[in-house]
Amino acid sequence: MPDSLLPMTSAPPPLNDGQELTVDGRVLRVRVSSRRSKLGLTVERDGSLTLRAPLACERDRAEAFVRGSRLWIEGKLWLRNQLKPVHPTRGFIDGETYRYLGREYRLLLVDEPGVLVRLSAGRLRLDRATAADIQLARRAVTAWYCRVGLSWAQGRLQPWAARMDVAEPEVRVRDVGRRWGTYRPGDTDNGQMALHWAVFQLPAQLVDYVIAHELAHIRVGGHGPEYWRLLRRAIPECERLKEELDEMGRRVWLGDVPGER
Repeated sequence: MPDSLLPMTSAPPPLNDGQELTVDGRVLRVRVSSRRSKLGLTVERDGSLTLRAPLACERDRAEAFVRGSRLWIEGKLWLRNQLKPVHPTRGFIDGETYRYLGREYRLLLVDEPGVLVRLSAGRLRLDRATAADIQLARRAVTAWYCRVGLSWAQGRLQPWAARMDVAEPEVRVRDVGRRWGTYRPGDTDNGQMALHWAVFQLPAQLVDYVIAHELAHIRVGGHGPEYWRLLRRAIPECERLKEELDEMGRRVWLGDVPGER
């Protein structure tokens, strides 16, 4: 057949950021980054799968990578099932316990409408009128975690950024879903780190681990060998801390209240 009569073919379109990719019945969310050169996989805390891909990555290449990672995926999902969350509920009554940086504080209802929540004299004080409204009380307590957590994290950011030789990103504390933290690079600044408000219930060394974990993503995307080499240089005991985070993290309060599940 003359060349002029050959059928026209075109390369398959590359993966798009945010699309869903189904491989052998498994659904993966695709995250594309210009900072990546290799494919990577993440099993999220809710059991979903994220495929991290470089720009212009073809679908065939991605599917082959996922199929080649089948045993890794199954192992991670099995481990996750062994560490199912047992997150407690918390009420807004006198004597209820709340944790901050690994220590327990008992709740004390007080008549202080001007200050909804504050930690004073070893007690977490909550305005009595606020406590009477479950939704309002939950928002007040989680907002307190956001406020005090942000103040604490801002004081810890510079030492870890200096140790890892990265620029300090903007840091925020909020609900980030099923992750303890996230990092997103910025176009013109140092990017943004977000920490889950619930992480500040954990001991300080585990919060430090989460901060360092996200800072490492400024240099390396994904969680491949290069990433763990970088993190291990900053925190030689990072594997042990990750195991502690996996175990203790499944027991933190995420805002659930009695009778709501």
